[in-house]
Amino acid sequence: MVTEPTQPPLLSIVVPVYGVEAYLYQCLESVRADIPAGEAGTVEIVAVDDASPDRCGEMLRSYAAGRASVRTVHLTSNVGLGLARNAGLDVATGRYVWFVDSDDWLPPGTIPAVLDRLRAHQPDVLMLDHLRVHENGRREVDASSHLLRGIPGVVRLADQPRLLRVQHTAWNKVVRRDFLTELELRFHPGWYEDIPFSHPLLIGAEKISVLDRVCYLYRQGRLGAITSTRSGRHFDAFDQYERLLDWVRRRHPDERLHAELFQLMVNHYLVVAGNDDRLHPHLRRAFFRRVAEHYRRYLPAAGYPRPGGVAGLKHRLVGRNNYLAYAALRRAHRLAGRLRRAPEPARPDPAAAADPTAPQTARAEALIGRGQP
Repeated sequence: MVTEPTQPPLLSIVVPVYGVEAYLYQCLESVRADIPAGEAGTVEIVAVDDASPDRCGEMLRSYAAGRASVRTVHLTSNVGLGLARNAGLDVATGRYVWFVDSDDWLPPGTIPAVLDRLRAHQPDVLMLDHLRVHENGRREVDASSHLLRGIPGVVRLADQPRLLRVQHTAWNKVVRRDFLTELELRFHPGWYEDIPFSHPLLIGAEKISVLDRVCYLYRQGRLGAITSTRSGRHFDAFDQYERLLDWVRRRHPDERLHAELFQLMVNHYLVVAGNDDRLHPHLRRAFFRRVAEHYRRYLPAAGYPRPGGVAGLKHRLVGRNNYLAYAALRRAHRLAGRLRRAPEPARPDPAAAADPTAPQTARAEALIGRGQP
């Protein structure tokens, strides 16, 4: 059952909920307690119980009782993160919508800052900065956060193409709700649901605003999180990138854009392929083969900006579908990482210290030259 608010709010915050009873209250309170006094009707929380197997459904009913700004949707079967977001979007009434994951939370002062920027710029998309928060409390700046610096006013992606390389998630963007309809954007089922959703927002936007402020705290290492779960469902990434590239082909057929997205796609695949927390070793070869297949299928006719160094070498190995050389290179760099973390020996070997992966890297280069499969 959904209770309708008396006046349409400026901002709807959609919170999909599944298996997070230890974190749910912190998430909801970080939003509700941050709403400025006198603006209770400006922000609504739409919490979607995705048939959570724990006490989350009960907690939501209790939390929403007597709070007009909190609305709940209870699904009768588990549909997954993307479709749960859609269920919240279907009942949201705000002019803008923000998808906040229920195991994350907002730092104090976020809601007033977001509302001020929405009113001042009236953007299609408002981009936000975040921090990664580890289980031991350590907070870490995201590797892409620097791309949000020094962008005043309202821009388009053509003005600031680097924004396409900011972490492609739904939760670091506040979006005009009608804009989603204009772009024909919904979340798709499966893992990596942000891929065909996040990039099109920036590609299609006429007005992008950047709030250079940490507005989101992204929890790391939670048991059950997709990024720390070994599963064959990481292969869902291929379907999601196919949806993205099909959307771009239909709506924005631009070779430079295609080349940029192609590089980002291959980079992302390589992150997944190399991560032991995501892929079991017996799945890695099959995943690599799928990466190589997508490389051949979507390679831009005019090429693309392939990275340099080891990253570029990995791209070349994918292009050759050379899993043996990739596996050798991966083992070498994992060994190098362990050597860097180990105590220094009494008499270090200068050659080994210079580059302990050099022999394996050279072998990978030689395998490329011989065209070995």
